[in-house]
Amino acid sequence: MIHVEGIGKCYQLGGSIRYDTLRDAIMHRFRDRSGDAAPDGQTSDQAFWALRDVSFDVAEGEVVGIVGRNGAGKSTLLKILSRITAPSEGQVRLRGRVASLLEVGTGFHPELSGRENIMMNGAILGMTRQEIKANFDEIVAFAEVERFLDTPVKRYSSGMHVRLAFAIAAHLEPEILIIDEVLAVGDAEFQRKCLGKMGEVARGGRTVLFVSHNMSAVEELCTRAVLLADGRKQAEGTTREIIGRYLNEKAGCGSVNLADRSGARPGEGEIRMTRVVSSDEDGKMRSVFPLYAKIRLTCSLEGPPDKVFHLGIGIFDLLGNQIIHQATLHRQPYYTLDSKGQAHVTLELENILNAGEHYVTCWVGDKFEATQDYARDCLKIISDTTILGQAPGRMKSSVIPHCTWSEAREEKVGR
Repeated sequence: MIHVEGIGKCYQLGGSIRYDTLRDAIMHRFRDRSGDAAPDGQTSDQAFWALRDVSFDVAEGEVVGIVGRNGAGKSTLLKILSRITAPSEGQVRLRGRVASLLEVGTGFHPELSGRENIMMNGAILGMTRQEIKANFDEIVAFAEVERFLDTPVKRYSSGMHVRLAFAIAAHLEPEILIIDEVLAVGDAEFQRKCLGKMGEVARGGRTVLFVSHNMSAVEELCTRAVLLADGRKQAEGTTREIIGRYLNEKAGCGSVNLADRSGARPGEGEIRMTRVVSSDEDGKMRSVFPLYAKIRLTCSLEGPPDKVFHLGIGIFDLLGNQIIHQATLHRQPYYTLDSKGQAHVTLELENILNAGEHYVTCWVGDKFEATQDYARDCLKIISDTTILGQAPGRMKSSVIPHCTWSEAREEKVGR
């Protein structure tokens, strides 16, 4: 359904836009454009390649996720596939009608009412008036805009725009559905509703390209994924494999150097933290941990030789809520720095964190528990719960402890 071969998109940085004559266009067509040469007469220092040499295929009925950091080229890729912009190089072949939802109000005429925009979008997709009417009531019910159906969409809120746009894209039965992160504009209930509808679309045999930073949604919906970085395709494979690679790259190597911190720090004491490392039970540094795997957090310290200290480690979620806290305050005997004034203390715990990003905070106190050093959110760790075989977004708790289910039955005795 979708064939992408070596596409690239180059933009000009700064300066005025040059509009070539027909003669210039013919000259550029025959000019050698190998290497990093920029198209359309731009010099290499003016050129910015938002995409470069990206190729992949999507079969009929596949749901493929496009993942990557901000600026990786995901939205540019979808704009090319939606024919909003043309590639600077390469080619794209699409088989079937394409419906795109790339930003709030895509394809809407602000002066037309919601009713008129539904009819117009259906016509753009090549549907007959009868086909549009057959889906009209379902679109309106899904978008929840019945009261405002005859109001110009320029007066709609961003949430109403998204609800109507998604309802049109999902219900007018295109062969290819392309959706960007725009669903994040909606509230939680609407997002769940959209994800459910996208699941129905996928099971109905239509082809879907889905871009999102919500790895739970990607894991639930997509059968395959493509990872973009710096405008190039880094990897392509199963959803779980690509998500794991993306999260590892996003989190970093699992180590932070605290010795080079500048400026005032809480608790100007004699004992300082110099390094914090996250690793697995084999001692390999990593930032992404499967559910129930061992997490080893090692804190290195320095200060006066034989100095007594206490260490506290907390793990917080993205909202700043403390999920786990452990401290050595009640340990006997106390920890002390060695004769060189150094120490390396490791906390080992089982990963029972729900899916997503978490941050490690470390505290050091002296024998009397007075703060010596403090590092807030100094290290990021990511919990990967995909081994559960279900969408992590459905689990609302902060932690997922090990537990055992059992059932007791009273068997009926036959006559």
